[in-house]
Amino acid sequence: MAVKTRILVADDHQLVIQGILCSLKEVGDFDVVTTNTCDEAFQLIKTNQKTNPFHLLFTDLSFDNTNSESKLDGGEELIKAIKNNEIDIKIGVITGHTETNRVYNVINNLNPNAYLLKSKCDATEIGFAIQKMLANDYYYTHEIHQKIMRRNIVQIQMDDVAIQILKELPNHPKISNLEGIITKNDGVFLKLRSIELKLANLRIDLNANNNTDLILKAKELGIVD
Repeated sequence: MAVKTRILVADDHQLVIQGILCSLKEVGDFDVVTTNTCDEAFQLIKTNQKTNPFHLLFTDLSFDNTNSESKLDGGEELIKAIKNNEIDIKIGVITGHTETNRVYNVINNLNPNAYLLKSKCDATEIGFAIQKMLANDYYYTHEIHQKIMRRNIVQIQMDDVAIQILKELPNHPKISNLEGIITKNDGVFLKLRSIELKLANLRIDLNANNNTDLILKAKELGIVD
């Protein structure tokens, strides 16, 4: 008799859990356990590790029900605890968080096998994710995949001059004030025309309408604080 895939679902909203359960029922016959806290999720994973281990975990990132007694205050901490304890379980994120910098940090630092959005997590989407996860592969929903690709491209294009300009721009009411501040790699100050040209290229790269929008896009992408 084939062993059922065991799935643990962790989310602080019961309606979200019910939605995920409905989608999972459409996908296949799984052994599913649910929990509303990261502490309980980690405890369930640890206590079942040797006797009846979970194969997959789907967790949200933000949990509003944490308090001062919570050991793990969110999905990132849960994933870190699992990886620090070298527990063999495939991890999928199901969340509403689409902020590019947070998405990038979660994927880059925690390396989950899947990243899904609650708004689009239907049976087809979660089915694709499960198929990939069980095959030791990765699945990021289309919007997340596009954000990561865009973030990586932008990161490659960001040289030291671009970073200087993006950091200094909010501190000066006029672009001309940046002359005498922005330097090239050899320490020579950049002329105003070169700064303006660099700004124009940055607006194109980040699809920004103006310099104010450029700074907002740069912050959203995590290029500057």
